[in-house]
Amino acid sequence: MSRIDAKFASLKATGTKGFVAYIMAGDPDPARSLEVMKGLPGAGVDVIELGLPFTDPMADGPTVQLAGQRALEAGMNLDKLLDMVRAFRAGDDSTPIVMMGYYNPIYSRGVDRFLAEAKEAGIDGLIVVDLPPEEDDELCIPAQAAGLNFIRLATPTTDDKRLPKVLQNTSGFVYYVSITGITGSAEASAEMVAPEVARIKAQTDLPVIVGFGINTPAKAREVAAVADGSVVGSAIVSQIAAGQPVEEILAFVKSLADGAHSA
Repeated sequence: MSRIDAKFASLKATGTKGFVAYIMAGDPDPARSLEVMKGLPGAGVDVIELGLPFTDPMADGPTVQLAGQRALEAGMNLDKLLDMVRAFRAGDDSTPIVMMGYYNPIYSRGVDRFLAEAKEAGIDGLIVVDLPPEEDDELCIPAQAAGLNFIRLATPTTDDKRLPKVLQNTSGFVYYVSITGITGSAEASAEMVAPEVARIKAQTDLPVIVGFGINTPAKAREVAAVADGSVVGSAIVSQIAAGQPVEEILAFVKSLADGAHSA
């Protein structure tokens, strides 16, 4: 059982919805980013989603794209992300970490080497948005064999014919993208999300976590109420971009987590 599996089993046992927070590794610089990351569990975050900056982030909106640019300019790369995870693990061996990114840096590193290093550093799962299920032999299946969850995204355009293919080798949880388009571009609606979550849950026993378009505690609660939890990324990244003190960023994250947990 991975840390992700254990976390969601624990949440289910207590009837609590989950809260996932996304930050970009190295934004605005490695030291500050690590400070924020270390504070996330204490702010109520159940799963940390850690972005690997990439030069062509096609699924990300302007807020996350700019975070990636800041991180790259500050020298963040895959090696430093792994070091960041190791530094976090030195003080926290239980909070799940999911690395979210694109396939190019992993391919450049070599899949086998990357998976061994990711597992050793303490990464629990991967979200790689530009690898469709047809390419599962590339990374998904080797990742599962190495003990890493491979988390797939489902979207409003994932129809009933496509959904079983998307779910086929998914593990950990299913990430439902509540809106069409890029991150940070619109608001999620529980009214629209609820039937889609139900449709996915009819075909899998995995938790379904909803992200994109969630930016307030009320919205985190509203969406978590119709799913197994909610994800917030751009709204947190915006706080970091504004140069807010770390304690204020974490207070904002706690308000979001409290919202999801109260659903």
